[in-house]
Amino acid sequence: MAIVLKQVVSSGDMDRFLRLPHQIYSDESPWVAPLDSERKHFLDPKTNPFFDHAETEFYIALSDKGDTVGRIAAIIDHDHNRFHNESTGFFGLFECTNDSEASSLLLDAAEHWCREKGMNRLRGPMSLSINHECGLLVENFDDPPVVGIPFNPPYYGKLLEQWGLEKIKDLVSFKIQLTGIPEYLQRAISLIQKRNRFSVRTLQMDRFDQEIDVLWDIYNSAWETNWGFVPMGKKEFVFSARELKTVIDPRLCFIAEVNGEPAGFSLSLPDVNQPLKSLKGKLFPFGWLKFILGKRKINRHRVITLGVKKQFQRLGIDAFFYYAIYKQLMEINIFQVDMSWVLEDNRAIIGPIEKIGGIPYKRHRLYERTITH
Repeated sequence: MAIVLKQVVSSGDMDRFLRLPHQIYSDESPWVAPLDSERKHFLDPKTNPFFDHAETEFYIALSDKGDTVGRIAAIIDHDHNRFHNESTGFFGLFECTNDSEASSLLLDAAEHWCREKGMNRLRGPMSLSINHECGLLVENFDDPPVVGIPFNPPYYGKLLEQWGLEKIKDLVSFKIQLTGIPEYLQRAISLIQKRNRFSVRTLQMDRFDQEIDVLWDIYNSAWETNWGFVPMGKKEFVFSARELKTVIDPRLCFIAEVNGEPAGFSLSLPDVNQPLKSLKGKLFPFGWLKFILGKRKINRHRVITLGVKKQFQRLGIDAFFYYAIYKQLMEINIFQVDMSWVLEDNRAIIGPIEKIGGIPYKRHRLYERTITH
């Protein structure tokens, strides 16, 4: 079968790009289709501020019969390269049939485009950056993905590695079955509260725009030393926050303050992938009703982020966040928790998660290959 590569230049090409995953994954697959409207909004340079500091090129692979058999995005994030003093190109949004010719053509195209832009390495998958969905699933293809975490068939790893990509870092997901607040944690919180060195409150939705400013300040400070981290500009952070606004439960967004200064925050989201599964990407005409009814049956949350500014990391704020999350989830009868993702070598985070009962259950991999000139 001859494969032809095509740049995405028309709305029809983009429709093919967006609909390909529906051909890759059967109804029995754990994969959850994102809303078509959300994907178009996310990938539109006119609406997503990520494109203010990035360049992208999208490709689709076509069979000799005209069927779409693969897709990829080639990405240069100038903010990443400035922050890390690198010349790194990225690939993401990768989907492909089990065909090494098609996958190689797609990866060749991404590498060639990045080479022409002066990059010296290709890294991914990142869709579109480390601040979005990233990593290739390499362990546990049975459990359904939680909101914001990618899923792919097992053969994707083989396709990438055959092309010459090698592991650079793994991202680990943990699961916790809540049965009761651990005794050691209750004792620790009792001591922390007696010291009275910080206060913790929940997100105030009626002041959402002002609260975004607080979270943005913490985010760009608390994670700045993490591997691969890229600070988010204000417009981009606001864009992401507003995308989440409709699903945020303010009772599960905790903000710590020290003498009135923002010091850390944690955010847990209901796993909206559960009601999204049956929608197959379509919110209309009746998907919205299915979603509203399905939200009532959600029985799992994802702790999407938990961080403390460096100067406040010895006050016990992180422990209080774990306690507050545990307590609030049990009060609303949620007993299944996903904590993802965590860098595989970040023992400062992995240790506390394991101590409160976290068990690693999924692993996503980031790959890299040197670009030769």
